Amino acid sequence: MKMATADLILLHPPTYYDFRKRPGIYGPISDVVPSTPVFEMYPIGFASLSEYLERHGLKVRIINVALKMIKDDRFDVEKLIRKNKPLAFGIDLHWMAHVHGALALAEMIKRFHPDTPVILGGLSATYYHEEILRQYPFVDFVMRGDSTEKPLVQLLKTLKGKKEFKSIPNLTHRDGGNGIRANPITYVPEDLNDITIDYRHIMKKVVRYADPVGYQPFIDWYSYPVTAVFTCRGCIYHCKTCGGSARTFRSMANRTKPAYRDPVLLAQDIFNISDHLNAPIMIIGDIFQPGEEYGATFLREMKKKPIDNHIAFEFFIPPSRNQLERIAESIKYFNIEISPESHDEEVRKAFGRPYANLSMEKMIADAIELGCKRIDLFFMIGLPKQTYQSVMGTVDYCRLLLERFQPYDKLVPFISPLAPFLDPGSTVFEEPEKFGYRLLYRTAEEHRQALTTPSWKYILNYETEWMDRNEIVASTYESGKRLNRLKAEFGLIDRKTAASVELRIDRALRMMEEIDRIMALPDPKEREASLESMLNRPQSLQNYSMSTVCEKRELEWPTRFIRMNFFKIIKTLIARRKTTVLP
Repeated sequence: MKMATADLILLHPPTYYDFRKRPGIYGPISDVVPSTPVFEMYPIGFASLSEYLERHGLKVRIINVALKMIKDDRFDVEKLIRKNKPLAFGIDLHWMAHVHGALALAEMIKRFHPDTPVILGGLSATYYHEEILRQYPFVDFVMRGDSTEKPLVQLLKTLKGKKEFKSIPNLTHRDGGNGIRANPITYVPEDLNDITIDYRHIMKKVVRYADPVGYQPFIDWYSYPVTAVFTCRGCIYHCKTCGGSARTFRSMANRTKPAYRDPVLLAQDIFNISDHLNAPIMIIGDIFQPGEEYGATFLREMKKKPIDNHIAFEFFIPPSRNQLERIAESIKYFNIEISPESHDEEVRKAFGRPYANLSMEKMIADAIELGCKRIDLFFMIGLPKQTYQSVMGTVDYCRLLLERFQPYDKLVPFISPLAPFLDPGSTVFEEPEKFGYRLLYRTAEEHRQALTTPSWKYILNYETEWMDRNEIVASTYESGKRLNRLKAEFGLIDRKTAASVELRIDRALRMMEEIDRIMALPDPKEREASLESMLNRPQSLQNYSMSTVCEKRELEWPTRFIRMNFFKIIKTLIARRKTTVLP
């Protein structure tokens, strides 16, 4: 039977295209997220877009191009593009780390399908929407804002019909001449109750297109099928370097206040996942950000149907004892993630998180007493007012915490650089000098070119008055080494893992020194030849950019031996084959 042609194919690009032919030293920029330095984890918005569009009569396919390239050295991206001809292609450009890969895929699509529209979306695409359409003729549309489900339905139906784009909200397009028209961002939903992340929908699509890799969220997902649900779009906080801050959402997405998902629906999302997967579930967004009643309603719903999945809560500020007690009463296995960013309260305040260490330490003590299974602390390098010595002080603070909370062995600190880029649209990106930063790249093209450089030091788009790029790199590796030793000392990792991480750090440092030497060569031809020779050594990307300052598996929350309920998955797929898509 011939497979139905998709109306929209959503492609997720790698950071740099083609990293397989010219690998770089991307450093520890992805050590504290599930994906590799190629950032193969596609945005969670792909899932909500696919479900919403299918519900409204459109056929959608997701293809994780980055992951296909990682898993198969011989995977032919051009062949994939050439053989697929949907009504339109969509490419995510949410974070600037993907700007090179996104534009490379867009250009490739136009080479094979000159009449097929290419649509970009995401916060970074939103920020650079006019530059993208001016500079890159192979991109036809940019869908702006944080919510594009309904406008995308309108665009795709318009492409099937009269092709009049002026009335489509949030859309930037060419006006037919040499001009660019940016329609107002008027589609800004007040709640998120009409969209959903339905993993049952994704399971059905895997079967429809016989493409388990194309829908795989990140490289190890089938062995560690962690999932996520979202509470909101938008934020009430003003963290200075964050591209998802309240200021950024207001200026770029016309969002004056967050849109929340109904807490009853949020709980149902978790129940739906737990029916099919026995793995951890991450709640994206602080459940108490909308207020006490929101969090209380959600927890009451969760208490009605106890589940065995580990539930990970993200907090923007330390929760109170009362809030933690309600979580402990409602969730059998609960975990906590919080990002204090720095141990230094002045640095934390300058960043935009003005809470004291005392409140965080009280949270840790209360959570441990109430049975929290794991607490992850995430610290960052490259913050306002942060010096090299301050970074080392963060590691010293981690020692104090680990000593204080012995014998609890599930308090896990991490440290990583603010990399590869400051987020466009963030407060610091807009006013760098005011906050002690110096921007090295401003335009989309400058960022695209930066990703062609051989190491993450040269990719960084900023320096601060407290640390230049050399100090940011040096403090990253040194703090990573010290924290790695600390984890081994307190039994958070075994000695063999610690030795392996330290060896990778030492090798990465030597490689970075060699790159610096080559980059200083005055002859461009000699410099390029030396770089080619060095970067094409076998497995250079894997050796110097994977699990550099910590082992990737340190991020994993506990999960059961059998991670998927195959009986329930098969039952769901059979049932869904009998249903039809709503018009």
